[in-house]
Amino acid sequence: MKKERMELGPECKNHIRGVKDTVYLLEGKWKTIIISHLYFGGKMRFMDLKRQLEGIAAKTLSKELKELEMNNLVSRTQNNTMPVTVDYELTDFGKSLHNIIDTMAKWGIEYREQLLKN
Repeated sequence: MKKERMELGPECKNHIRGVKDTVYLLEGKWKTIIISHLYFGGKMRFMDLKRQLEGIAAKTLSKELKELEMNNLVSRTQNNTMPVTVDYELTDFGKSLHNIIDTMAKWGIEYREQLLKN
């Protein structure tokens, strides 16, 4: 017996496309954590951010920051100092992710509590 395929309406398709776009922007182990650190810590230099993110390689942090900058979530400012220093901070668009990440954090806390109960 063949199953009939249910066709999604335009509103559902748009919703799913939005989820896919968001997941694509935040995919990977570090992006949401980087965004969280920049949200709470404000403008940070590369090495300060690396110290905050225990276990991340400099090459990985650089790659993630470039992708976040390319997607207008993080801004990069090169300072005229000797040696040259670079600051990273969230753009207003990047700050708009705070509610999503905050919801993820609350869910994660509840999930961990459930695991510990069992």
